[in-house]
Amino acid sequence: MQGSTFWQGQWKSLFAILAVFLLCFYLPVEQLQQWPRLHAAFWNALYLVRWYAQEHVLLCLVPAFFIAGAIAVFLSQEAVMKYLGAEAPKALAYGVAAVSGTILAVCSCTVLPLFASIYRRGAGLGPAIAFLYSGPAINVLAIILTARVLGLSLGVARAIGAILFSVVIGLIMQALFPGPVAASSRSSPPSAGQEAARPLWQQVIFLAVLVGILVFANWAQPATAAPLWQAIAQSKWWLTGLLGLILGGLLMSWYQLQPAKVLLVIGVTAVLAWRFAPQPLVPFSAAIVGLGWLTSTARGEAKAWFESTWEYAQQILPLLLGGVLIAGALLGRPGSEALIPSQWITQAVGGNSIGANFVAAIAGAFMYFATLTEVPILQGLLANGMGQGPALALLLAGSALSLPNMLVIRQIIGWRKTIAYVALVVLMATLCGLGYGYFWG
Repeated sequence: MQGSTFWQGQWKSLFAILAVFLLCFYLPVEQLQQWPRLHAAFWNALYLVRWYAQEHVLLCLVPAFFIAGAIAVFLSQEAVMKYLGAEAPKALAYGVAAVSGTILAVCSCTVLPLFASIYRRGAGLGPAIAFLYSGPAINVLAIILTARVLGLSLGVARAIGAILFSVVIGLIMQALFPGPVAASSRSSPPSAGQEAARPLWQQVIFLAVLVGILVFANWAQPATAAPLWQAIAQSKWWLTGLLGLILGGLLMSWYQLQPAKVLLVIGVTAVLAWRFAPQPLVPFSAAIVGLGWLTSTARGEAKAWFESTWEYAQQILPLLLGGVLIAGALLGRPGSEALIPSQWITQAVGGNSIGANFVAAIAGAFMYFATLTEVPILQGLLANGMGQGPALALLLAGSALSLPNMLVIRQIIGWRKTIAYVALVVLMATLCGLGYGYFWG
């Protein structure tokens, strides 16, 4: 009986292993070599995941993991509930969530650990979803670049549509799933018994410094000649370093990290910044490793911060890299096709029909766009006959969703809520694109 019971619980794994084995055994390698598109899909997947690892993980995701861990440990649950909780005034909760993206130059993947953290700290589903959408969608740099390259009307429409999207989708999600807020009880932070010991203003300053490091480290060279944006782009690493020094001071004065260790990390980072001035990723990586070392060997809140950060990294990073591989195999990378030919998309989104807008929204939802890369991609699609309405639909869906993004959201809120969220984004992007194309197309 025990053997029978064992096999009843293991037969699915057995069939999965058998299926993979048979696939490997009969893999038609010789025939596959004759399919250049399949060959391109394989290499595009590898190129895209390498680019993602080189350009996005260290600069975007790792700082985002530390911010998410800090939210989970240092930000009191009372503060989250006050401004984003289910019982908070709707105007306040959705207002705060809807404009959050103006300070976050992040993409649809980088926002995920932040969303997971505030959701698990007790934010209502509606405001948390509004934050999830607004984080990557209402990016000031992306809005300005869109207006500059693709036209003022499209830039304004993107900004207005993104703000309205975040609020409307959040309200609909809250209405569809009105259950009590129980996320925080499912994943309590490591420092659950240590919160509320620090004033709110200290929590805000500490998180603002971390967000500032994330924003300036990822500040892209703007297409506009505005002096302010150019000055920030030219001094981005000086600003990042200054905020890093402030972070070191806060860790010593507020969180009791050993000054000798903190000064050692600062010194090593400064030497590397001087030695590898043309390669700022080297000292930035050293600073990240140093911060991990400082917090992992500390005690109390700092130790809990590292543990919470590591928990988010373990949960999210493997899914994202796997999703990027799949997206690269299906859709390729800018300037290179994969399994799905780019002309199929271009032919499908010409004009301003319901079908064209829907296809554009679907394509945007599954494609992966790093911050600001959607603009040159759309510029090429518009030059090849894409309609104005579908262009807006792709912008509104593509900035907030991607295949890797969906895989992680499912882990956080479950399949039912994820499917509802994706369907709402695609539907509203389709309708907004249709309306915009009708009046301005």
